[in-house]
Amino acid sequence: MSTQPETPADDLDADVPAEAWSGVHRGPLREGEWVRLTDAKGRRHNFALVAGKKFFSNKGHLEHDDLIGREEGFTIASSSGGEYLVFRPLLSEFVVSMPRGAAVVYPKDSAQIVALADVFPGAQVVEAGVGSGALTCSLLRAVGPHGSVRSFERREEFADVARANVTQFFGAEPPTWQLTLGDLAEELPASGARADRVILDMLAPWECVDAAADALRPGGIICGYVATTTQLSRFVETLRVHGGFTEPAAWESLVRDWHVEGLAVRPGHKMIGHTAFLVTARRLAPGASALRKTRRPAPGAYGPDYTGPRAEDAADVDAPEITS
Repeated sequence: MSTQPETPADDLDADVPAEAWSGVHRGPLREGEWVRLTDAKGRRHNFALVAGKKFFSNKGHLEHDDLIGREEGFTIASSSGGEYLVFRPLLSEFVVSMPRGAAVVYPKDSAQIVALADVFPGAQVVEAGVGSGALTCSLLRAVGPHGSVRSFERREEFADVARANVTQFFGAEPPTWQLTLGDLAEELPASGARADRVILDMLAPWECVDAAADALRPGGIICGYVATTTQLSRFVETLRVHGGFTEPAAWESLVRDWHVEGLAVRPGHKMIGHTAFLVTARRLAPGASALRKTRRPAPGAYGPDYTGPRAEDAADVDAPEITS
């Protein structure tokens, strides 16, 4: 028999507590909230509700006042007969439509980072750079009201856009978030902060490995988000050379939609392909050494053409000679 207290009937549809900092609301749509309108062809429109204002499209206009105060999940017709389905946007929908300074971290990658970097409620997370704030929103929701996210951004214009987007999604700037304008490699050591997770979304994450290693607790995770294979190689090899991390794991995720209508079941004509590579490694205890790899590198992996970082125990394997 359950020992959980019953929820009073009046509270079943109560709004999400403000102290949860979820960015989600229940109940009637409110002024200031964002809504997402979708027409029959799947075209989407996102905007904030403002009393007395109108939304215009090629199908005429809608009064914001006709949306405010209604439960989401309804359809409404515009002045010219266009029909729209009205919902609050999900976080994954908000981040791909919000104003951008830098490119956003797509939801498929944010989900991978939160899950495979094991960002947990109460975690202390360090992030650099903040971009447009997309990943920041996911991290803040994952750590919850008892965790913290400390973000570093070198460019002021990106920091301003990220601050506006995070504030828009959560309704105010979360008290669990600290945004610092500056270079993580310099600012993080000076702060003396400790972290459970360090997420690096930047052009040269290898420049921050030493600072991240000093801040991470033993067992903590460093995660890199890089766009190109050359960045991927440099970051992975830098982690190996450092010696204070486990063997890095590198991967990418590809998402493809499917068309399903009765017996017509086939892959869709579009997919979210390569956006970035992800790399994770765990921080070792002080004085501990990573296990030596027992598998020899591929022929030529560290041959004369390789000029990147190189661990001392990396085998010197040249490409085999080709004979006719």
